[in-house]
Amino acid sequence: MLPSEQLDASQLIRLFNGVFSVSDKTELMGDAAEPYYLPGAPHRIYFRADYVRSALHEIAHWCVAGERRRRLPDYGYWYSPDGRDVVQQHAFFTVEARPQAIERCFCEAIGVLFSPSIDNVDVEIEPQQLRHFEARLDDWCSRFQSKGLPSRAARFVSALRSINQAAQAPVIAA
Repeated sequence: MLPSEQLDASQLIRLFNGVFSVSDKTELMGDAAEPYYLPGAPHRIYFRADYVRSALHEIAHWCVAGERRRRLPDYGYWYSPDGRDVVQQHAFFTVEARPQAIERCFCEAIGVLFSPSIDNVDVEIEPQQLRHFEARLDDWCSRFQSKGLPSRAARFVSALRSINQAAQAPVIAA
């Protein structure tokens, strides 16, 4: 697999934009203070700073958003920052299992270590709640393995794998 330090945010931006900027009129943008999706011409997916994992996470959200959601800022989802209560954290886990399973597929395609994000560092999550969330991630990953990824996610995994294969190809001196 491609070591994660070989794939940087600018390469990921070029790859994503090469695959989706024309066909889906969507561009990936780094250096944002906070992740955000902005519909428009073109649509823009902003990810945090220059973090590859942030980019992969935001791309995964875009891959699961349907046509109607992709017309809404941040797909029309609520977001509550750190300090969510138990009910809000449960709602977060409910909407995050599918995109994080796709993010895990992206990570596996390029050899980047995946760990689930609870995105709520100021609150202690009960171990049972975290285990349930991780089990839902595993269920989604199993479903994707047996039935396939959503089409945009499958296209992106293919593109990620092509970068990985190119990085592993032997250099032949002339």
